[in-house]
Amino acid sequence: METWELLARECIRDTIVRYNANGDAARWDELEALFAPDAVMDIDGQIYEGRPAIMAMFRTVQLSAVHDDTGSGPHEAHTTMAEWLARGNKPFVRHFTATTQIDVLSETRATARSYYLVLTVHGLDHWGRYIDDLTLVDGRWVFGRRQHRLDAAIEGGRAAAGRSAGGRIVKPL
Repeated sequence: METWELLARECIRDTIVRYNANGDAARWDELEALFAPDAVMDIDGQIYEGRPAIMAMFRTVQLSAVHDDTGSGPHEAHTTMAEWLARGNKPFVRHFTATTQIDVLSETRATARSYYLVLTVHGLDHWGRYIDDLTLVDGRWVFGRRQHRLDAAIEGGRAAAGRSAGGRIVKPL
């Protein structure tokens, strides 16, 4: 392995980590910079093309995570967002990525595959895989295409209500 490939791998790991940290903290400018201008985000078949569409999706998800929790229905088994906020806490989401396999195809192209899991105020919410195509743009490794593949979601959790969760809901213990 050559030095440039080691550097590429570490830069790609950094891009993946910054995606989680910036998205969880709603640092939109920093998150947007991780995508190529013509990037594609594929969330279980729902396609967002270009930075503006990708960022609009993130902002919509953030607003629904904070404001769309009535405390009724399946959420009753969990701490609801309303209960969490009433205790004086701030909402949060934490993405964790593991088992990342990076294949450097050239000095400007690479692919990566990772497992992810997501925690919210009620604990484990959902998990799945990221499948990435990365490219070198202006000296930085960025996502050219990022695919989210949901493996399963906890019943009553945030992701369980999503259109792609059907048939992949797990009852909490």
